[in-house]
Amino acid sequence: QVQPVESGGGLVQPGESLKLSCLASRAILSTWNVLTMAWYRQAPGLQRELVAQITDRWTTTYADSVQGRFTITKNNAKRTAYLQMDNLKPEDTAVYFCNAVFRSSTLWGQGTQVTVSS
Repeated sequence: QVQPVESGGGLVQPGESLKLSCLASRAILSTWNVLTMAWYRQAPGLQRELVAQITDRWTTTYADSVQGRFTITKNNAKRTAYLQMDNLKPEDTAVYFCNAVFRSSTLWGQGTQVTVSS
């Protein structure tokens, strides 16, 4: 069973940066069969939205609201995805969730809080 675990959230001021990490598996396996790693976020009172994703073929997709500011990467050997967030804005404040899509299942992390406030 794969259970993503996020880390790296925190409180920052507008314009600052933060980097999130997502360990998508705590099991030691010979291969990592993830199809897509993605970051979602959910602000109070709002629906969970897709922020960024990266496929097994290294194709990346970003929400318009974060395009040019956020960068998603991954390290297959470490089974970890990252979200580099630059020039953070107050509207980026949310709980950020890591999502791992496998051939037959989709798993979610517990979330990490990102707060951007002056």
